[in-house]
Amino acid sequence: MTIKGYTQCILALILVFLLSGNCKKGEKTIDAIKIEAQDVNLEEERYRPNFHFTPRANWMNDPNGMFYLNGIYHLYFQYYPNGNVWGPMHWGHATSKDLFHWSEQPIALYPDELGFIFSGSAVVDNNNSSGLGKDGIAPVVAFFTYHDMNGEKEGRMDYQSQAMAFSLDEGMTWTKYEENPVIPNPGIKDYRDPKVIWDENNDKWIMSLAAGNKIMFYSSKNLMDWNFESEFGEGVGAQGGVWECPDLFPLQVNNSGEPKWVLLVSINPGGPNGGSATQYFIGDFDGQDFVPDEDFLIQLEKEKAVWLDYGRDNYAGVTWSNIPESDGRKIGIGWMSNWDYARDVPTYTWRSAMTIPRELRLHKEEGKYCVRSRPVKEFYDFVEKEVEWRSIGLNEFNAVFDKNLNLNSTHLELALKDLKAYTYDLSFYNQQGDSLTIGLDNTQNQFYIDKTASGKVDFSEKFAPAKSVYKLNKSVDDIRIQIVLDKTSVEVFVNDGAIVFTELFFPNALLDRCSLISDHTSFNMAYVKLQELKFQN
Repeated sequence: MTIKGYTQCILALILVFLLSGNCKKGEKTIDAIKIEAQDVNLEEERYRPNFHFTPRANWMNDPNGMFYLNGIYHLYFQYYPNGNVWGPMHWGHATSKDLFHWSEQPIALYPDELGFIFSGSAVVDNNNSSGLGKDGIAPVVAFFTYHDMNGEKEGRMDYQSQAMAFSLDEGMTWTKYEENPVIPNPGIKDYRDPKVIWDENNDKWIMSLAAGNKIMFYSSKNLMDWNFESEFGEGVGAQGGVWECPDLFPLQVNNSGEPKWVLLVSINPGGPNGGSATQYFIGDFDGQDFVPDEDFLIQLEKEKAVWLDYGRDNYAGVTWSNIPESDGRKIGIGWMSNWDYARDVPTYTWRSAMTIPRELRLHKEEGKYCVRSRPVKEFYDFVEKEVEWRSIGLNEFNAVFDKNLNLNSTHLELALKDLKAYTYDLSFYNQQGDSLTIGLDNTQNQFYIDKTASGKVDFSEKFAPAKSVYKLNKSVDDIRIQIVLDKTSVEVFVNDGAIVFTELFFPNALLDRCSLISDHTSFNMAYVKLQELKFQN
């Protein structure tokens, strides 16, 4: 039920009460109903994050159309403004100057006679290659998938096509292209999520498009006329579900400067710990074909799939376009949920949040490629308090942390050294018995997050059936862990973002205690840093 619907219901019940003069036996009084409404509101606020983007109300999923222009980051997103579960998709819109304080804007794109507005991307056409600019204003051009629900119900294959819209006021209002669709459906059932980039090396625009279990590449000189170039993906990587939300972009390998191309591909289902997740491929792109690197293919044979995030709650992540060269970062964001239970999570006014924005970097060590993620540098601008310890023992750590702390807007870093064949569990908990555990099992060679006892878990049997696990190649002597806590989510970056976990949880009360538990009681933590964050509106 929406806020408006809930309010109307309350007013109607009050009117009935006043007219009737009393309530029949067994019926709820108005006071009882008011208390229930208040409880719902309190729960909503307990779960609404402090510094992750959420819509004011109703349903949200994939991030879309992200670009940067004149000091403003634009975030569009899949949005249903009339309910808190998935419905006819629109593009919602939010803007920010710092990637953390977001102002929700009017809806950007509405469904029309051609269909719902599914996921896509946006570019700033600085050279006006489209000819859509006017009076020296460079147009912002958005690409999205039209989803014809009637065509889907009729069993047709061509119910998804690619369309465009343009803006002459920096993304605040949009005009749909009158000759949509720009790419009709060629007879493919799942054919969606266009991500467009400018390919400097080949002087043309490139579109990556998800098509079943592969990615199709198109090129254009003017953003309107598109030519099919090639396809990639058949029989490669994870194939357990439908491929979605691709993103192709160049990155230099951090420690060598070698240029490579990264291809992100989300998949649902088929993730490493169940449900939806995002995998990636490393290779070369010549303006026509994406060819996986030979070393990456060897890596893929061993790992079957390489994942951007091993947690259950980071999906459909894509990157911002038009980031200035002087900045040089590749910045991405993901939908912080999972299709296994996104419609069932215990929030009602609003549903879903985005991850924190992350910088993506490419590394290669011992022949193995890795896309590393870390919080963007702007994240650290909001540190209000900071405490550091060096060479702190287990008992000393627990004496400091096992007490009331503000763990609901928190950044915690730990460096553990000289580890042995033991289990090391970092547990966040409260007096109600809810607990969230981040652990290293150095006997089974596993890093994991356990939210099976984190509070409300029974709203879906798929929410917390077991630990989320990353299998290590061998036991580790030392490990660096970076943890971002925001009320009801945790984002964990291991060894400078080489391993990432993102997980939602819904405690019955906010977590306010922390302890490290291990049979290896004699080891010291080389480094611990606790930062409390403050994000004022």
